[in-house]
Amino acid sequence: GCTYAVVYGVIGRNVDESKRSWAMGVTAAAGSFGQFLMVPVESWLISNTGWQNALLWLGGAALLMLPLARGLKEAPLATHGGPQQSVREALHEAFGNRSFQLLTLGYFVCGFQVVFIGVHLPSYLKDHGLAPGVATTALALVGLFNVFGTYTAGWLGQRMPKRFILSGIYALRAVVITVFLLVPLTPVSVYLFAATMGFLWLSTVPPTNAMVAQIFGVKYMSMLGGFVFLSHQVGSFMGAWLGGKLYGATGSYDVVWWIAVALGEADALINLP
Repeated sequence: GCTYAVVYGVIGRNVDESKRSWAMGVTAAAGSFGQFLMVPVESWLISNTGWQNALLWLGGAALLMLPLARGLKEAPLATHGGPQQSVREALHEAFGNRSFQLLTLGYFVCGFQVVFIGVHLPSYLKDHGLAPGVATTALALVGLFNVFGTYTAGWLGQRMPKRFILSGIYALRAVVITVFLLVPLTPVSVYLFAATMGFLWLSTVPPTNAMVAQIFGVKYMSMLGGFVFLSHQVGSFMGAWLGGKLYGATGSYDVVWWIAVALGEADALINLP
């Protein structure tokens, strides 16, 4: 999660504005494809080596990022165009900007929804009598369709206002979750839900980061994008925690599902201004 702000900052500063949203979509799609590939690998490692050893193997794989990071060389920040602000001035401008405030608030909802679903969907399906393999397949489908969703969102970001893209994504999430809750729960309905939600999963990332660059420029994009992403991660914590808390209190995930729907509807409106 910590790499998002850094990577998108590098892209924002080194890709022309005419292709920036698309480039962010390509980057997000690559990360999503990695998620899709790693789900079965992680499952195999846990089954055959235990979760502790699986974690060690994954940690070792993460070391591959060190040599790859050498390719992220770029010109000093001072060479980038735009007004020469201090960090304090940039933060003051951003947090006093209504669009930045709404964008940050909206990203909280994104984190809440995706982490609640990612963490608690397997338990929800188990409670309804579906085999564990259904949840594994569903999460793999989320990762696969996320590839297409993030790329599409980045492509659309070059062709229409990004706030409309974000509003549409959150509205569609609310609709998809509502339909999922109302139709009979079967493996087919789960897979359709996973594919559709996967398409919408991290499709918010390219337009959100592109908007930060569009409003404030690219010099402090990593820092400002990091604050927006912090809101996403706080929402992620709340989605995971509240899902478990209310399930423990009520024995059901229904309340949290409908909270996710309501937040999606509100977020669709928040991102319109």
